[in-house]
Amino acid sequence: MRLRTMLLAAASLALAAAPASAHSKTPARAHHKAPRHHAAAAGQRGVSIVMDEVRVITFPRPVATVFLGNPIIADATMIDSYHAFLLGKTFGVTNLVALNAQNQTIVNQQITVANRGGGVVTLNKGTAQFTYSCAAGHCEASPRPGDQKTFFDDTEAAISGHQDQSIKAASVAAPH
Repeated sequence: MRLRTMLLAAASLALAAAPASAHSKTPARAHHKAPRHHAAAAGQRGVSIVMDEVRVITFPRPVATVFLGNPIIADATMIDSYHAFLLGKTFGVTNLVALNAQNQTIVNQQITVANRGGGVVTLNKGTAQFTYSCAAGHCEASPRPGDQKTFFDDTEAAISGHQDQSIKAASVAAPH
């Protein structure tokens, strides 16, 4: 019970200290003015998405390939050469790189998958670290590199199980 009280207090502080822009909706599409080189592409605004939700993102030029830095955090499925579905799979930050047919970078954006409220709390217990994403008085495990190994591994296993169940449910529901 003491840990829950500490997490709720920390979540309240984190949410109170968060800037207003952290709660605003970021458009889920790339800028229409395409960068001409990699340095400009890296400076583009990022996309925020909520776990287990999907958004359509629009590319400024045709895209042949999309890569995600960490496919555990988010997934992208191409609709056509200008559009992709972006799925928030678990809490975290990664990046999306879109390449044209000549393997030139069209987009390199940060992808942030968060809960609806958007607060992150790090609990240090001795030498062990535990990270949680918190909103509206509720915290969920959100392990980051550097967190206690068992906490990290157990949470990642639960996330993988969640994703496997989603894939199985979608395959059963899909028309054959």
